[in-house]
Amino acid sequence: MAPAKKVKKNSENTNSRIKMVMKSGKAHLGYKATLRALRSNKAKLILIASNCPPLRKSSLEYYAMLAKCNVNHYSGSNVELGTACGKFFNVSTMTILDAGDSDILTAKVD
Repeated sequence: MAPAKKVKKNSENTNSRIKMVMKSGKAHLGYKATLRALRSNKAKLILIASNCPPLRKSSLEYYAMLAKCNVNHYSGSNVELGTACGKFFNVSTMTILDAGDSDILTAKVD
């Protein structure tokens, strides 16, 4: 049972960082906005939900590699990522342009 608690604690920590970014930083939600930010080289970090389609996921990873941007794979589904952002809709991808007061860019993701 101990590993399950650790996973839950890590996801809660990630969710709190996402909430802090939404409150104090700048972020774009959605696939098209993420591509736009990658092409203009404004993206600092990309979060991809676990149930994002594989073709879309691979194209985002390719664009991120070209833009020299970090990619984190969010452990929850798009419903959970939308909830972590404080929205009432599904979010498959999230782009962080400015972290604000959050340490999500420097934190180690497990």
